[in-house]
Amino acid sequence: MSQQAGPTRTESDSMGELQVPAGAFYGANTQRAKMNFPISDLRFNRSFIKAMGQVKQAASRVNRDLGTLDTALGEAIDTAAQKVIDGEYDAEFVVDIFQTGSGTSTNMNTNEVISNVAIEALGGKLGSQNPVHPNDHVNRGQSSNDVIPTAIHLAAAGAIKERLLPAMEELEGELRKKSEEFWPIVKTGRTHLQDATPIRLGQEFSGYVGQMEYGRARAKKALGELSVLAIGGTAVGTGIGMHREFAGRMINQLNGLTGLELSETANHFQSQSSLDAVVEASGSMKTIAVSLMKIANDIRWLGSGPRAGFGELEVPEVQPGSSIMPGKVNPVIAESVTMVCAQVIGNDTTIAVAGQSGNFEINVMMPVAAYNLLQSIDLLAASCTNFSRQCISGLKATSKGPDMVEQGLAIVTALMPTEGYNATAKIAQEAAKTGETIKQVALRMTNLSSEQLDEILDPSRMTEPS
Repeated sequence: MSQQAGPTRTESDSMGELQVPAGAFYGANTQRAKMNFPISDLRFNRSFIKAMGQVKQAASRVNRDLGTLDTALGEAIDTAAQKVIDGEYDAEFVVDIFQTGSGTSTNMNTNEVISNVAIEALGGKLGSQNPVHPNDHVNRGQSSNDVIPTAIHLAAAGAIKERLLPAMEELEGELRKKSEEFWPIVKTGRTHLQDATPIRLGQEFSGYVGQMEYGRARAKKALGELSVLAIGGTAVGTGIGMHREFAGRMINQLNGLTGLELSETANHFQSQSSLDAVVEASGSMKTIAVSLMKIANDIRWLGSGPRAGFGELEVPEVQPGSSIMPGKVNPVIAESVTMVCAQVIGNDTTIAVAGQSGNFEINVMMPVAAYNLLQSIDLLAASCTNFSRQCISGLKATSKGPDMVEQGLAIVTALMPTEGYNATAKIAQEAAKTGETIKQVALRMTNLSSEQLDEILDPSRMTEPS
């Protein structure tokens, strides 16, 4: 094992002595994991560390109330856990995401940090495990096997409630404003990238509104599933080493700490041996990403040009678009959204694979599943907010959509009730060949007057059932 740079202290665990940085608030277990897993620069995010602190704080209070933990020690752990919740010791969480599949190293990282913060506050020596022991006191009534899935659920549920849902609601609101603003604008619809019957630009945007409405419903469903916690199962779901009232009291404490509507799982064996709720939640994030990908790509297409593309939308200019073509402006905000969506879709694949890795009483890919789910939630939340504020709110409609309606061939569809399918098809074919409008050809090939054709071919009448 590599030697530590700088002053160290000697600690020991069940495998022997180990050198730990002298000023570190983590201990031997964390140091061993740090050396065992030099894989990446990926670490658990703020949401997860906060959730771990909340679990430990709740446990200290429950154990104190149950009389299974000395009052003074419990209060010191409570105070130390609050500092972890507040982010004061984030730099001490040094274990790689690619670690033991149960997340035991991160659970011990948390136990050791809280233990040492409490020890220092009580006048003790860092690394002494006295008077606050990371396992005996901070981890009392718990196991990594129920703490880590609980923290995953807490972190993800909190992120959905506090960040993703408000961001999606904001984006939905901006899209709805644009739908209302663009309602009078009639343009040519497109199916298969080919001309179709007329549609209101506002109707097109109402479709995007609907996608966000359903997306928020999916996020809320995920929030509901993630609000069911595994805490109380300890090692294998049986609750060994735990006071009978511990789990129920933990739920009450965590409800108060998080503001979430949490409940204890009805089946600890299911909740600890699987990541089904995480897989389900990730599926919802993937679906939201797919929706956003469609919306962002439509905005890019509708804003393409300004002269050689559709040019039906004027996209806000936020930065120069080219290092060689002066004056070029690109739809960069929408492009950033599509890249976020690609990342989230890829994250879902990782989580699906991780979800299959439940071997008997435990899943052994919990850290990577947690990292990817939390990243997906955070990316979607930030992207929705940015898309809403820097792109959607500033969209403007141009005259190109309405200008092209009369030139569209699909408006011939309105003639079908009077002329029949075959005759209208011939009108469309003739217009395509000659470059004339549908009205011009229909005046030659039907007995309808100019006035009748104006009424029948009125684009606004084609945007709703006749």
